[in-house]
Amino acid sequence: MLKKERQAYIIQQINVHNKVLSSDLSVQLDVSEDTVRRDLQELAEEGKLIKVHGGALSRSFHFTLESHSIYSLPEKKSIAYKAIQLIQDGMMVLLSGGTTIRQLVKSLPPDLNATFITVSVPIALELLEHPTCEVIFVGNKLSKNAQMSVGAEVIQRLSTIKADLCFLGTNSIDANFGITDLEWEIIEVKKAMIKCATKNVSLAISEKLNTIQRLQVCRPEDIDMLITELEPDEPILTPYKEKGIVVL
Repeated sequence: MLKKERQAYIIQQINVHNKVLSSDLSVQLDVSEDTVRRDLQELAEEGKLIKVHGGALSRSFHFTLESHSIYSLPEKKSIAYKAIQLIQDGMMVLLSGGTTIRQLVKSLPPDLNATFITVSVPIALELLEHPTCEVIFVGNKLSKNAQMSVGAEVIQRLSTIKADLCFLGTNSIDANFGITDLEWEIIEVKKAMIKCATKNVSLAISEKLNTIQRLQVCRPEDIDMLITELEPDEPILTPYKEKGIVVL
């Protein structure tokens, strides 16, 4: 595979999943980790990604950048529009992080009166702009990569909450393996969020469907709803419906 092809693949993977690991790319591309690291360094110097220890992050994942740099923005806006139809006045809603969740917050009706709980710094800051909703940030140690709070104290505090809805920004989702991700600390927090919500809603652009990462966040039966930009009758969504997941 030529360098140009390798780097195009890396950009595609990082746009879809927000983070990539050098070790995984090495296997997928059948090249050495040194080659992958050189590719990541070159792409970072070109401003196409953020190089971190062991891999790289999508630039659109960082809230300081303008929305025009967000990957698949029209699709994420479509998902956000569907998601806000589930939120009613008086609800208590849990939000994880990510660019799709950010579009959800940006799309909230200005007269909505609900309480939002989040572990994500960017999402908390975005919620502060809403005129009527209450914002609760569950904080502790911060993950610099994910820009969210992690650790035992966060998990313990989440265990005292009973939310109506939990919206999960999703890295990868598969009808048989459920939601998967890469970072252990982030996964433990998401597991705690799932446990304390009456309904759990996965938000995922269609490119994330039928993909699997190294670590499981939850099983398919733990997901109540799946929202993508697709029409619910698309064939790719059939296996999820067969698992009892409501598809919007």
